[in-house]
Amino acid sequence: MKEIKAFIKPKRVQIVIESLSESGFKSMTLSQGEGTGAFKAKGASPSLDFRVTDSPVVKLELVCQNEEAQSAIDIILENAKTTEPGDGIIYLSDIEDAFRIKTGESLNRSGLNNDGNE
Repeated sequence: MKEIKAFIKPKRVQIVIESLSESGFKSMTLSQGEGTGAFKAKGASPSLDFRVTDSPVVKLELVCQNEEAQSAIDIILENAKTTEPGDGIIYLSDIEDAFRIKTGESLNRSGLNNDGNE
């Protein structure tokens, strides 16, 4: 299994989620955050929580089978891109295993499709 973490601009989130969902990627986690990378968005402002100047960012996380990862990455790349600098970054990691909290069963052994179900 693979984990994809994509840090994207908030104004691109809706189109990215819709495109992933239409392609069968139904289970995702979204988190609002503040980026401190080299790019500073127009209107970047001092953070209320941290002593840095921030640019708003959304972290999208999803887990999928190995063979589905490139498709998800391609969808994110196509739909998160803008004409402005600082569109974000995607990280890809290996997931050794995952477990259902209710049953304790391993998803690695039982199988996981891109909607988070068997």
